Amino acid sequence: MHGVQEELLEKQAQSIGIELKKVYVYEGSNAEYEKNMEDFLLEMKAEGINHVIFGDIFLEDLRRYREDNLAKVEMEAVFPLWKQNTTTLIQKFMELGFRTVTCCVNDFYLGENMVGAEIDEGFVKALPENVDPCGENGEFHTFCFDGPIFKTPVQFSKGDSVYKPLEMKGDNVCSSLSGTKGFWYCELLPEN
Repeated sequence: MHGVQEELLEKQAQSIGIELKKVYVYEGSNAEYEKNMEDFLLEMKAEGINHVIFGDIFLEDLRRYREDNLAKVEMEAVFPLWKQNTTTLIQKFMELGFRTVTCCVNDFYLGENMVGAEIDEGFVKALPENVDPCGENGEFHTFCFDGPIFKTPVQFSKGDSVYKPLEMKGDNVCSSLSGTKGFWYCELLPEN
């Protein structure tokens, strides 16, 4: 959904100093995603991992979905940001020195001018009233490239903005996307 190149995710994990484990989805169906995640989670459980941490803030249906899927493999979901005020969270995020850029925006909420933008005070002030400042309703997605947990910032440049119409197929239909015609993506290009 974020459209971020794998190389940037690798550089992000390397700069933070954590191991990156990947799960691939090829067909794009929920059934494939759930099966691949279940297999992966069972591998992690065998290594002694029993909890998975999520950054979700207030979407009850998403929390229930995550908890139900983890229950299948007898693992527990942890939601450290649950029910916190999103205006307070984004302010704290910026105050701590984290830096992030929008890599994808939902055209129902935001236009092309908001994709590729760094989230700062100006960005937050420019958001329409119906847009959560943390993008919690899927209004936008981000790539975090710097902050106090990074050894060095992840270097990248911004490429073209690309519009992709929404394609709803089979079990991927999501009621929260009503009104969405597509998404704007900013191509983020890795630099050395």
